[in-house]
Amino acid sequence: MRAMWRRTCALAVAPLVMASAVACGGGSDQAAEGTTLRVIVNITPNLTEKYWNDLFAKYEKAHPGVTVKLELTGTVAADAKLRQDLAAGDPPDVAQQITPTADTAQLFADLSDQPWTAKTPLADQYAIGGKHYVVGVGEQIQSLVFYNKAAFKKAGVDADAIRTIDQFTAAMRKLKDVGYKPLQTAGQWVTGGQFSMMADAGVLTADPKWTAERNKGKRSFADSGYLPYLQHYKGWIDKGYLDKSALGLTYADGQTAFLNGKSAMYIMGSFFVPAADAAKKSDGIGVFTMPTDGAYPSGQFGNICNPYVVVNKSRHKAEAISFVKWATTDPEAIRSQLASDGNLRGGFTYPMSSLGTSVQKILDKAPSVIVKSGANQPIAGFSDELNKQVQSLYMGASPKAVADGLDKWWNSQG
Repeated sequence: MRAMWRRTCALAVAPLVMASAVACGGGSDQAAEGTTLRVIVNITPNLTEKYWNDLFAKYEKAHPGVTVKLELTGTVAADAKLRQDLAAGDPPDVAQQITPTADTAQLFADLSDQPWTAKTPLADQYAIGGKHYVVGVGEQIQSLVFYNKAAFKKAGVDADAIRTIDQFTAAMRKLKDVGYKPLQTAGQWVTGGQFSMMADAGVLTADPKWTAERNKGKRSFADSGYLPYLQHYKGWIDKGYLDKSALGLTYADGQTAFLNGKSAMYIMGSFFVPAADAAKKSDGIGVFTMPTDGAYPSGQFGNICNPYVVVNKSRHKAEAISFVKWATTDPEAIRSQLASDGNLRGGFTYPMSSLGTSVQKILDKAPSVIVKSGANQPIAGFSDELNKQVQSLYMGASPKAVADGLDKWWNSQG
């Protein structure tokens, strides 16, 4: 069964490049009393500080004497927070929302000797050299277009008829004509993230090994399917379908603008569903799979959700492993985390809104879930560079210049 992965799946976090760490120790089910576990967590509109404290309080109750202390990231990425702590000689015990790479695996405990890890979602897809350094709670999909049903009705747009990028663009024109901002975006990571959700669905469905081939120097952005998607995107900016001032918005601001009916469509992952549910707007929102220049439906750009790693320099490694085991295998903890971010996992169900059910149907029809991991994982820092380059389109850069810039950056990293 394919499952959803969200933004504690969200977008893949840029990997770390740091010094080696000490070797991994074993884990146990019984944590020592008097232990404080420092856990880096991802903070989003859905995954608030209160949410994490309430969830981890259940672990503390079952493990008397153990205290879980949140290390909040806020606007700081989890990898940056970990990098700061390691540089200061004050390592945390567990980090959430970090995806190890071959270059950074030594920073994290090898969990391969823990039998339970093999049953966690996408364990094999995220293995490095056959070893498990990261375990997740669920999966997510992100190549989705959420839309305001009232706006579509007013503009006379049929969501079921949108299968190509040209049809998508035509719908935006109609929506603009009746007074809506056609497509909601924002600054921070959102700009590049939405472009990936769109372009990866098309390019990587047609060529699943594109990223691995790019790593070998056999592909380029300037001479591939990515360039046409950059051209589409620039056209939307030029026609006013994307608001240039949106780059000044935070991720939360952009989400709120869509929920408040100020825009007609919003490209985002399945993790948007709980926000719509919380705002009691789900019934007025529809969703369709991202249209592409190729196959329809395309594969869904997706990833592991709520990933956890044990930091190799943790002073409480056995206890940290026990905590991560609970977070990714305890049924109550799993259902809570899945529901909080609209994620899925085989064998687990939870009550869904009409919008959540619609997302599930899209996943069921998707020919694949596209995961950027292992040989298909981009070079460290690529997501930040992509975000910067896509945002430069708003400042007048040409699609060709952006594609060339991405190639130049990628080539400079080797």
